[in-house]
Amino acid sequence: MPATPPSRRERPAKPALTREGIVGAAVEVLRAEGLQKVTMRRLAQELDTGPASLYVYVRNTAELHAAVLDELLGTVGPAPAEGDWRERLERVLVAYTEMLLEHPSLARSALTARPHGPHYLNLIETLLGLLAEGGVPRERAAWGVDLLLQHATSTAAEHAGTESQEEWDTLARTLREASDRTHPHIAAASGELLSGAPEARVSWAFQALVNGIQHTAVPD
Repeated sequence: MPATPPSRRERPAKPALTREGIVGAAVEVLRAEGLQKVTMRRLAQELDTGPASLYVYVRNTAELHAAVLDELLGTVGPAPAEGDWRERLERVLVAYTEMLLEHPSLARSALTARPHGPHYLNLIETLLGLLAEGGVPRERAAWGVDLLLQHATSTAAEHAGTESQEEWDTLARTLREASDRTHPHIAAASGELLSGAPEARVSWAFQALVNGIQHTAVPD
């Protein structure tokens, strides 16, 4: 005799949908399968609901991805207590870059994402506070924060790509073999163009940007 299906009243109630729950589920899908799988349809399956129900809490996929980015910004943490303001600023920016490097698809999406949640605000507040501690005028710090985050994001997106060792070797060989007759500056600087560990180049770039921010006036 076939089993009688349980009554709907006997089934455990599904947890109520919330924006926080939806974003949390999206983060889990990101970590397991990448950002390309973080869609409304997939989250609806995860949460045992219909896609239309999710739009009550999240307007579209772009907003969902921005919310996922904001959630992961919470792992960057506050500025370290030790070190001068430049060292602490660099460590926060490196932590942000490393967070994106852990999620290659998110790193590329972050180039156009517009997070506006509490963790994003905390990050901006931390960066502004460190620049203020270094005596950087407020208007330069305000523009500089955008520049620093753009560089960190683009660095993560570049290194999170699918470039193979063969492609890198081809680029290196092209630079080394450049003719000093047709491309004298490349030929002279080919060693320097390819020199330095990635960590050293990231650190140098942040230092160069901070120096520029500190000494470049914002136009009227």
